[in-house]
Amino acid sequence: MSGAGAAVLAWALLAGALLPPPPVRPQPLPRGDRQVHEKEAQFNTTYSDWVHANLLNIYAFNHSVRRNRTEGVRVSVNVLSDQKDQPVLFVVRQKEAVVSFQVPLILRGLYQRKYAYQEVSRTLCQPQTKAEVETQHFYVDVSTLSLNTSYQLRVTRVENFVLRTNERFSFNATAAQPQYFKYEFPEEVDSVIVKVTSAMAFPCSVISIQDILCPVYDLDNNVAFIGMYQTMTKKAAITVQKKDFPSHSFYVVVVVKTEDEACGGALPYYPLSKNASPDEPVDQHNRQKTLEVMVSPAITSEAYVRSVLFCLGIFLSFYILTLLIACWESCRQHKRKGLLAAMDSPSLDTASLLGHSRGIPDSFLNRGPYDSYGYGSFGNGSSSSTEGITDSLGSAEVSYSYVGQEQFKRRTPSAPMRPLSIPMGERSLENVAGRPRLDSLSSVEEDDYDTLADIDYDKNVIRTKQYLCVADLARKDKRVLRKKYQIYFWNIATIAVFYALPVIQLVITYQTVVNVTGNQDICYYNFLCAHPLGNLSAFNNILSNLGYVLLGLLFLLIILQREINYNRALLRNDAHALECGIPKHFGLFYAMGTALMMEGLLSACYHVCPNYTNFQFDTSFMYMIAGLCMLKLYQKRHPDINASAYSAYACLALVIFFSVVGVVFGKGNTAFWIVFSVIHIVATLLLSTQLYYMGRWKLGEGGAPRARWEGTMWWPPGVTSPLPTDSGILRRILHVLYTDCVRQCSGPMYVDRMVLLVMGNIINWSLAAYGLIVRPNDFASYLLAIGICNLLLYFAFYIIMKLRSGERIKLIPLLCIISTSVVWGFALFFFFQGLSTWQKTPAESREHNRDCILLDFFDDHDIWHFLSSIAMFGSFLVLLTLDDDLDCVQRDKIYVF
Repeated sequence: MSGAGAAVLAWALLAGALLPPPPVRPQPLPRGDRQVHEKEAQFNTTYSDWVHANLLNIYAFNHSVRRNRTEGVRVSVNVLSDQKDQPVLFVVRQKEAVVSFQVPLILRGLYQRKYAYQEVSRTLCQPQTKAEVETQHFYVDVSTLSLNTSYQLRVTRVENFVLRTNERFSFNATAAQPQYFKYEFPEEVDSVIVKVTSAMAFPCSVISIQDILCPVYDLDNNVAFIGMYQTMTKKAAITVQKKDFPSHSFYVVVVVKTEDEACGGALPYYPLSKNASPDEPVDQHNRQKTLEVMVSPAITSEAYVRSVLFCLGIFLSFYILTLLIACWESCRQHKRKGLLAAMDSPSLDTASLLGHSRGIPDSFLNRGPYDSYGYGSFGNGSSSSTEGITDSLGSAEVSYSYVGQEQFKRRTPSAPMRPLSIPMGERSLENVAGRPRLDSLSSVEEDDYDTLADIDYDKNVIRTKQYLCVADLARKDKRVLRKKYQIYFWNIATIAVFYALPVIQLVITYQTVVNVTGNQDICYYNFLCAHPLGNLSAFNNILSNLGYVLLGLLFLLIILQREINYNRALLRNDAHALECGIPKHFGLFYAMGTALMMEGLLSACYHVCPNYTNFQFDTSFMYMIAGLCMLKLYQKRHPDINASAYSAYACLALVIFFSVVGVVFGKGNTAFWIVFSVIHIVATLLLSTQLYYMGRWKLGEGGAPRARWEGTMWWPPGVTSPLPTDSGILRRILHVLYTDCVRQCSGPMYVDRMVLLVMGNIINWSLAAYGLIVRPNDFASYLLAIGICNLLLYFAFYIIMKLRSGERIKLIPLLCIISTSVVWGFALFFFFQGLSTWQKTPAESREHNRDCILLDFFDDHDIWHFLSSIAMFGSFLVLLTLDDDLDCVQRDKIYVF
C-alpha cells in the first residue's frame, strides 16, 4: 500500500472514531411489553436514538438556577424518519410547567392549509426561585405509536436570554423554531419601547409582549392568546409600561407565521398531486427570518408635561397677540377720534382685523341721513334693546329707478326719504301695521318674507344685467338674510352634537378592544412615536389637535367682536356701516369657526384608533370647511342669492355619503367609479349653469306665464316665447346653442363668469377622468382634493377680479395671505411624509413609521396638525379681512364677480 493510501485510511478511521455511533435500532417488542429507558443527559450534547410504540425514552437534565440571574434553556429536536401519520411526541416536564409538541409539527394557515415541520426548537419557560442558588430538574419524554422512528435531541443554554437596555441583539427564527427573550425594567425606567427590525420583509412574523408566566405562547396558532402583539415585515415597535407588569419584567416573543397573507404577501402555491389527499401537509423547508431586537427607554413624565405646555403656549400666544392688537387699536382709536371725524381716509389696517369702524357725519358726505330703502338701512342690534331701530322705516312701498347709462348705476329713490333720526322710545315693531316681528326669537326664513315678491320681474332684470354691482344683489331685507345665515351656525352646531357623540363612543370602544385583546393591528399608529397616556395608546396624536379647537374658538371670539362693533356702528347710524362696503353677515363665519373646532375634536377621535373604517371622522368637517369657505366667498358679493343652509348642508351630506361609499366599495370597483364620475360631471354642469345665470334660468315650465330666460333672450310676463313651454330639455338646449352660437354668433354675455366656469369645468372634468382611469385607493382624500381644488380656483379668481376691478388688498389681509401660504406649504410637506397608511396591511404600514422629531414627543403628522390649524385660522382671517378696503365704498360702486 502506498503512503498516500495509508494516510487516507488513517484519516477515515480517525473521523469514524470522532463521530457519534449510529443509534442501535431496537427490536420491537410484542405489544403490551412496554419499556422505559431513562438516562442522565447533559447540555450541549446531541442524542441520536430510536423510539417505537413499546419504548419510552426519558432524558433527565439538571441545572443551577440563581435568583439574580436568568438563563434560557432551549430544546431542539429533529425527526429523521418521514412518518407524518404517526408523529413523535416530545413532553418536557418542569417544576412548574409542562411543554409538549409533536414532530412533524403541523401548523395551519388560511383555509385550513397544513404545513409540516421536521425540525422544531422551543425555549423552556423559566420558573422563578426564591433561593440564592437552586438546582432544578426537568425531563424530556420521547414516545410514538409508529415503528422504529429515529430522532435527534439536543438541549442548550440560550446566550443573551436577558435583553439589555439600548443593546441590539440579532437572532434567527422560523415558524417551528420561535424565539423569546426576557427583559427586566431598571429601577429608574417606567416605560420602554421594544423595536424589532429585519432587512427582509418576508416571511411575515409576529412580535408579542407577554407577562412572565408559564406556558409561553410562542406558536403561530396561539401567540395571540395573551399579551400585546402586532404583525411585522421590516419594522415593529411596542411601547411597554412597567405598571402593566407586576414582576417588572416581560417576555419579547418572536414568531414567524406560516403564511405571508397577514403582512400583505401572496399565498404560497399549494401543490396537490393526483394521488395526494387534500389534507396532506406541505413541507415549507427553510422558512427562516433574521431579526434584530433592541429595548430602549421611552420618554419620562416630565416630557409629557413639557409637551403639553409647549402645545398650549403656541396657541395661547395667538390669544395674547389678538388681545394686544385690540388694546393697541383701541388706544389709537381714542387718540384719532377727532381726526377721523373730519377726514375720509382709509381705516387703519389693524382695525380691519377686529372690525372697528368709525363714524363719518352725513353732512361731511354732502347728503342727508340715509333713509330706509335698500339694503343695509336698518339697525341690526343683537339684543332686545336694539329692536326699537331694527324695523324697516319704509313701511310704505318704495320703487326704484335707474339713472344714467353707465355700466354701474346708482340707485335713486322715487319716493320721499325718511330719516333715521327717530328716538328709540318712540318706535316699536308693533306699530308697523300688517308686518310681522322679524327680529323676534322665532325663526324667520327667506321664503316666509320676501321683500321682492311683488317685483319679481324687476329682480330678474337686475340679476341678468351684463354688469352688476353689490347694491343690485343686496336688495332684500337684511333682517331676513341675517336670520337666514344664522341658520348656518345653528345647523352645524346641531350636526356637530349628533355627529360627535356616537363618534366618541365608537372610538372609546375601539381603544377598549385594543387594550383588552392586545391586538395592535386594529389601529394604524406611528408606533415609533406613539406615547400612551392612561388608556390612550397615542396621546401625542390627540394632543396635537388642540390647535384646531383653540384657534377655532379664537376665530369665533374675533367674529363676535366684529359683530358687536358693527351693531354699535348701526346704533350710531354710522354711514359706512349702513350703506358702504360688503354687506356684513356673520352666520357663515360662526359656522366656519365651529367647523374648525369640530375638525379638531373629530381628528382627535380618529387618532384614538386610526383605521380605514373611521377615516371619515377626520375628513367630514374638512368637506364642510371647504364648502363653507366657497359659500362665504360667493356670499360676499351675492348676499341675496347665496344658498340656504338646508340646501348647502344637504349637498355636503351627499358628499360625505359618497365618501363613505367610496371608502367601503370604491377600491377597484369600476362600476362605482363610472357612476361617481358621471355624477361629478353632471353636478359640475348644473352648478356652472346656476352660477352663470345667477339662478335665473329654467329648463322649461308650464302653467301661468312667468318671466323666464331662454338663451340670451328675456321674455317678460304676458309675452309668449316662440319656443313651446313644453319642449323637452334636449330641444331647449339645442335652441340655446343655435341662438347663441349659430344665429347670432356672439360671445358670452358674462365673460368673467364664463372664464371662471370654463376653468372650473376643465379642472373638474380632469379630476373625474383621473379618478375613472387611476381609481385611487384613498377615495376620501381624492374627494377632499376635488373640494380644495375648486376652493383654490375660486379664491384665485376672486383675488384676480378684485385687483382687476381697481380694488386693493390692505396690509393685514396681504400679510395673512403671504404667511398663510407659507404655513400651508410647510404643513403639506409634513402631511405627505406618510408615517402610516391604512391602504396597506398593518405590517406594511409600520414600514413607514418614523421616530419623533420634536421634543421627542411629536412626529411629522403632529406638526402637520400644528401647522394646518394655524393655516386654516389664517385662511379664515383672509376671508374675514379681504374686502376691508371697501368699507368706505358705496355698494352701488362695488363690482360683482
